[in-house]
Amino acid sequence: QVQLVESGGGLVQPGGSLRLSCAASGSIFSINAMGWYRQAPGKQRELVAVITSGRSTNYADSVKGRFTISRDNAKNTVLLQMNSLKPEDTAVYYCNAEGRSGTYHGTFNSWGQGTQVTVSS
Repeated sequence: QVQLVESGGGLVQPGGSLRLSCAASGSIFSINAMGWYRQAPGKQRELVAVITSGRSTNYADSVKGRFTISRDNAKNTVLLQMNSLKPEDTAVYYCNAEGRSGTYHGTFNSWGQGTQVTVSS
């Protein structure tokens, strides 16, 4: 019953910026980690960035120095600030969250519906 809603995707020119947002809602006891994945046409889904409840972060090598992930634990929200965008960043971006359910304290792993990011001139 944990659902994720993403927003902020769109079309930008190379070198431009976008900010993605993902809000988790539902029966949540705690969220251990939230992250962003992306999938380009003909490519496998890959991890872009992840942040834990302790706010430690991990980034794909291809986005280090350009993307920044952050979260608001109280609001169960994760943000991805994307700067200096390149055409190869074009993909559908998916939000992911995993943690403990608020109903029975079992584990959950939920995905958002995806938001399209297109970088083109």
